[in-house]
Amino acid sequence: MTHIPPDLTRTRRPFRVAGVVFDLDGTLTKPGAIDFARVREALGCPQGVGILEYLQDLSDPAERLQKEALLRQFELQAVELSERNEGAQELLAFLQGKQIPVAIVTRNCREAARAVLARTGLASFSSFALIITRDDGLSPKPHPDSIQFVARQLQVPVSSLLVVGDHRFDIEAGLAAGALTMLLRSSSVDRPVAREEDTVQADFVVTSLYEALRIIDLGLSLPTGKLPAHFLERALAGADVSDAAVLVPAAVGEDAAVIDIDSEEILVLASDPITLAASSMAHYAVLVNANDVAVAGANPRWLLTTLIFPPGTSASEILKLVDEIRDACRQWGVTLCGGHTEISDAVSRPLVVGMMAGTARKRELINKRDMQEGDRILLTKRVAVEGTGLLAREYAERLRSAGWSEQEIGECAAFLNNIGIIEEARIARGFVGVTALHDVTEGGLATAVWELGAAGGRRLRLYLNRIPIYPQTKSICSVFGLNPLGLIGSGSLLITCSPAQVPDLVRALTEAGIEVTEIGEVLEEGEGIEAWDGAKQVEWPRFERDEVSRVGG
Repeated sequence: MTHIPPDLTRTRRPFRVAGVVFDLDGTLTKPGAIDFARVREALGCPQGVGILEYLQDLSDPAERLQKEALLRQFELQAVELSERNEGAQELLAFLQGKQIPVAIVTRNCREAARAVLARTGLASFSSFALIITRDDGLSPKPHPDSIQFVARQLQVPVSSLLVVGDHRFDIEAGLAAGALTMLLRSSSVDRPVAREEDTVQADFVVTSLYEALRIIDLGLSLPTGKLPAHFLERALAGADVSDAAVLVPAAVGEDAAVIDIDSEEILVLASDPITLAASSMAHYAVLVNANDVAVAGANPRWLLTTLIFPPGTSASEILKLVDEIRDACRQWGVTLCGGHTEISDAVSRPLVVGMMAGTARKRELINKRDMQEGDRILLTKRVAVEGTGLLAREYAERLRSAGWSEQEIGECAAFLNNIGIIEEARIARGFVGVTALHDVTEGGLATAVWELGAAGGRRLRLYLNRIPIYPQTKSICSVFGLNPLGLIGSGSLLITCSPAQVPDLVRALTEAGIEVTEIGEVLEEGEGIEAWDGAKQVEWPRFERDEVSRVGG
């Protein structure tokens, strides 16, 4: 995806796009070069009057029918010279992939509209959710009633319907209907775009359909889970990091911020919400936030929690969760030192947001930007530790229906007891050859690898055939039709280490009872993942959302 132009998120009001309606000629297609002077002369239409408006005002029905038939001939002749507009095919494919309904409202006759779509290879007539032509009783000028009718037919709020056209008539109709509007600055012989000082104020003005795609992407509903990396990168781009005390600022792939508090010591800060596994919220709140601090090379020390409960929650339920958080903190040597608790109808189930702080000697800081070409990539435990346990706890009945025994379900559910990476991070930071630590979380190993490379500014090489997967993970993923590489994976730690120290690091982890596997290596500066499956180069997967979110009730 091309990066979003920097002005789009800062100067425009927030918006949502649930459906799109396009003009045809001049927007999705480039109309054939029609000699409109000849058309006007043949029809007897005076200059300064729209051709369709002229035909509508004819008082003699026979004359109107005869001249409408003549206009159709000219339109069909123009079809033979038509081309699709740059970016139109890509934009329509993008909308189809996002399952956004698309309509067309055009002044053309239906026969010409069908013919031009077929000639340009843009899309089949039936691939659009709705097409309205002048043969359907459309006013010669696009009308707000047509836009509102489209919204009703597409079953989307008119305020979330985007009208895209190259003429002020399109924009005026959309604005009057209460829709979002986008003006494509292009022109044809008979339909010049008004001068800037004369034109209506569209919500968006673009010079290409590629730019339109980038804007529409901003308005689409996002899947559950993390904000996609390209949006997060844009959100963080304007952050002020001029404070010299900020050693590691917020960035894609960074788990925690690092603050220089004196000449010898650093403060590491991390925050994460807990939205999954209600039965283990306390365990998650402590470990997930502690993991993020540990990968910076620090000791997790202080936790603040914001607890929000839905109406109907009892005091005993709240006190029980607070007790569980306190017990988890005690287990990991963390102090629960404050926060906030309230009841709010803004949530439908309990929400815990943790903020963990830790400290380390400045020389112990693990900064992903220190990764070097040739460093080896190691993975502790195996992929999808958290996802395996989560699926077993949340969907036990589905597994029973699939023939699983209580013992098998219990084995997988117990994986949630192993989502901490504090011990392996503590061991790894004792080796000077360790250049980066990154815990595998939402989006699984596949997403974590992209994040690691982005944070370090390096290309990475991964070997799919070396990636370890528990037999239980393979089995549970087969039941739900999931890819283990995209399944939430807290409990696994990615480590980059100089080749010379890999044997000693592996030995130290193994002696501590922590499984570790070499799965790749760091390449030159740049971005991207080079993946191999044995001797065959393959594509490293991307997941727009974590695989666990694809599982229904």
